[in-house]
Amino acid sequence: MAKVAFLGLGVMGYPMARHLKVKGGHDVTVYNRTFAKAEKWVAENGGKTARTPREAAAGQDFVFSCVGNDDDLRQVMIGENGAFEGARAGAIFVDNTTASADVARELSETGKAKGLGFVDAPVSGGQAGAENGVLTVMCGGEESDYAKAEPVIAAFARACRRMGPVGAGQLTKMVNQICIAGLVEGLSEGLNFASKAGLDIESVVDVISKGAAGSWQMENRHKTMAAGKFDFGFAVDWMRKDLGICFAEARRNGANLPVTALVDQFYAEVQAMGGSRWDTSSLIARLNR
Repeated sequence: MAKVAFLGLGVMGYPMARHLKVKGGHDVTVYNRTFAKAEKWVAENGGKTARTPREAAAGQDFVFSCVGNDDDLRQVMIGENGAFEGARAGAIFVDNTTASADVARELSETGKAKGLGFVDAPVSGGQAGAENGVLTVMCGGEESDYAKAEPVIAAFARACRRMGPVGAGQLTKMVNQICIAGLVEGLSEGLNFASKAGLDIESVVDVISKGAAGSWQMENRHKTMAAGKFDFGFAVDWMRKDLGICFAEARRNGANLPVTALVDQFYAEVQAMGGSRWDTSSLIARLNR
């Protein structure tokens, strides 16, 4: 059992922290910007609440975080009452936020000066993966820090791997989002085509999902896409935030992302339709207008 803090109880962080407590058996302290949500979590799972990230990090072996973006991450780590100020030397920070590789490197260097370890560990698998404790976790960090963190991460992970030094986890998550963007657009166009052609969607998917066209998105999203239901899952707003990070990195490393840029504009159309909080599979909605 480890002493663990978890900062950020959103749709992903809430169940991830629960798995650390219930499945992992760790001593968990939670912090959330809205304190009532932290109190609710403790009422359901046990553990302790903290009023600030600094208070949450005090005396912990590991400090996990899952917040919105780079600025949110800096705020809980190095802002006023940030977690870095409360942590003891030797503590390992594990950041599950999807953020930039730059902020991961920045926080790693700041933490190192204080004797803290840092692992950037963005996740894939969506809300369902978090709820069921079967996320894929892609990590960047020093081998020694990762070796200490990996058994704790295992409480909410189906797969976990160190991809390289600090920042490599975030870069791998960018690859993940680039691949998903094009895949969901292709699935949207395929399902729309099948509908226009008068084919039975279930029969089509049953056949093609067993071949080269099969994917997680096809298996888990085709029914809701065909039904026009999108009030769940990973929001379009967050996908566009992630793709913005991808584009910034691509400008730096020279990668060419023409299809991803096009899909990003399609997501902008979905936002204009009122779908900012719809699941990313809502790309099909713009085809069905």
